[in-house]
Amino acid sequence: MLMATIAHDHSHHSLSPKGRSRFDILAPLRKWLNSIQVNHPRFAHLLCQLIPCQCVFERDITLFGRNYHIPALCKLNPVYDELIYLRLRALTYLTDVCGEDVKNYIC
Repeated sequence: MLMATIAHDHSHHSLSPKGRSRFDILAPLRKWLNSIQVNHPRFAHLLCQLIPCQCVFERDITLFGRNYHIPALCKLNPVYDELIYLRLRALTYLTDVCGEDVKNYIC
């Protein structure tokens, strides 16, 4: 199944909790990220290298003898879903179209 050409619409993000539409300043960026076509192996590899497979901010730290956990804050990124979907499209392109093994990009 070729998923590299699937476009995803996040128009449901522009609804407020009461169902009324609100202005979404990031809608053009989301639309642009969702419209990026992955159609070259080098570009797909670049995307897989640049977009991490898991949140890079989650950490366990020790400070003054006490352990603290910093939770994953990636969901606070307003275009997180679009970036992860773009990475998925790149992985799918490499697997389905190029027949490559993408184990190195999977966490």
